[in-house]
Amino acid sequence: MLSIGSIVIRVNDLERQMRFWQAALGYEPRYEPDGDFVILQPPGGGGTCISLDRVPAAVQIPPRLHLDLYADQQDAEVQRLLDLGATRVEWSKRPADADYVILSDPEGNRFCVVDTTGTGNSPDHAT
Repeated sequence: MLSIGSIVIRVNDLERQMRFWQAALGYEPRYEPDGDFVILQPPGGGGTCISLDRVPAAVQIPPRLHLDLYADQQDAEVQRLLDLGATRVEWSKRPADADYVILSDPEGNRFCVVDTTGTGNSPDHAT
């Protein structure tokens, strides 16, 4: 049986992106970055990791893949992420009562913050 160990995000500025994703998720480096690559893991090491790989790559819009981050306090989390350097992304196909907010990290990689309180639509969406 396979499981997802890490989701890899291509980045230009490894240090800046590492600071953003560490602050966003509370993750910590599994080991010191080697200059081009780092694995960020949940505290204690269990769960899916986020790896950052310094490789020049254009951001694709719409992205072929994005992260859904679940939040019990969506508004507070969205604001916290905006304060960390995320940017809100407007999407014309997003329903008015959607349970997700689309953001991008400082380099334009998109992700969604999904409200897990059950007050909106299901998280079946695209960005």
